[in-house]
Amino acid sequence: NLLFLFFGWEGVGLCSYLLISYWYEEEANADAARKAFLVNRVGDLGFVLGMCMLYVQLGTLSFVEMAARISPAISIGILGLAAICLFFAATGKSAQFPLYVWLPDAMAGPTPVSALIHAATMVTAGIYLFARMTFVFELTPELMTVVAYTGALTALLGGVLALAQTDIKKVLAYSTVSQLGFMFLALGVGAYQTAVFHLMTHAFFKALLFLGAGSVIHGCDGEQDMRKMGGLAKAMPITHITMLLGSAAIVGLPIFSGFFSKDEILYYALSAPRGSWLLFAAGLIAAFITGVYTIRMLTQTFWGKEKAGIHGHESSWVMTLPLIVLAVLATLGGLLGVPHEIGHWFGVEHSHLLSQWLAPVVPQVEIAHEASPLPEIIVSAIAVAVAFFGLIAGKTFLKDISFEKSPVLSRLFVGQHFMDTFYSSWIVAPLYWVSRRVVQAFESNVMNNIGGWIGVGSSWSGERLRLTQSGDIQLSMLSIMAGLAFVVGILIYWVAV
Repeated sequence: NLLFLFFGWEGVGLCSYLLISYWYEEEANADAARKAFLVNRVGDLGFVLGMCMLYVQLGTLSFVEMAARISPAISIGILGLAAICLFFAATGKSAQFPLYVWLPDAMAGPTPVSALIHAATMVTAGIYLFARMTFVFELTPELMTVVAYTGALTALLGGVLALAQTDIKKVLAYSTVSQLGFMFLALGVGAYQTAVFHLMTHAFFKALLFLGAGSVIHGCDGEQDMRKMGGLAKAMPITHITMLLGSAAIVGLPIFSGFFSKDEILYYALSAPRGSWLLFAAGLIAAFITGVYTIRMLTQTFWGKEKAGIHGHESSWVMTLPLIVLAVLATLGGLLGVPHEIGHWFGVEHSHLLSQWLAPVVPQVEIAHEASPLPEIIVSAIAVAVAFFGLIAGKTFLKDISFEKSPVLSRLFVGQHFMDTFYSSWIVAPLYWVSRRVVQAFESNVMNNIGGWIGVGSSWSGERLRLTQSGDIQLSMLSIMAGLAFVVGILIYWVAV
């Protein structure tokens, strides 16, 4: 039911707002929470409007009944408008361009919050909404194209912004934006099951990486700047190995979970009816950038030279045990989605277990091709080669890349980057100017005069009421009798009715 989904949708939003500002004594944390709250309100407004339109047109909010009631007699225009509103809702909650700006600032909260809400649950709510409402989105093919290209753009932009960061949590935050872009790309080309598959594998390896980053920060006494770290592999062996496995998963190396889900997205981006070479190329470039910023993070944190003043230590089992569990899932979780073509090659009839489980409620685009798994193997080989090239580039000629050295790149991608600047200059500042003028006008014309208006009103009513107190007994008795007659008349009417 869409209404109950909305309750949960708002619930995770509330939890996010409260947990981002957990250390509310610092003004920056409170600002980050307000930013997340306000940006998500844009998407939530779209959710409410879309839900109202669907109810007016279909008379129900049940997923099953809505799907059954869609017919040619229903106004496709209104349903298309509802789909656009729901797309805005998903864009805000799942941090897609241009509403992704709240997610990096949300890293102000405790790291376990980042791992749970901002990597695995809240930010994927938009993906789930989209996958659950496919029967509405499929009515507007043009919107699906916009979704696919929005996802591709977000995947690229998130990767570039991750490459520009020096804060280990900010790297993972923008990495999350990029991976959510991959999911939107899959949704846009109709690979809904694939998007949910990547949602699952991403939850495994991104929660692992966030908790691993938390362990690193804990071991370095609160330091988050990767430039001040280095040589932590010996001091933090469990954290190092588990983050290495999580990094292999996010890059998409063979056997690891990200290999199966990300390569499947790239395959559908190229082969699906709504796919294209442009979407495929964007996905490959984003995969390359993923390799660069991932190996850069590992090098600066674990493999570089040990920095003076930073002496890391391994975290306790309370922090390392979840890392081990998630490392197992990040390594083997992809086996739930081995492509059917490859499964048939090895004699396994139903290899994509997740697809079978999702089939009753989440459709998947069909691709006409031969029984041979060769096309998918070729795409996987290209994706793996690109990922390895990204790792090599990040370890060699791109290892010292710094956006801060270029004034242009620094303004665009570092700190308050171009989207924050755009919102501040073109939305926040004009709204603030208008609001301040309205408040000033209200205070000067209303609040400052309200005391005088009250005094004049009191004097006028007092003068009128004084006329009834003339001291004339006959007039007083007449007033009493008139009032009594009025009350008796009201009682008689009430009893009669």
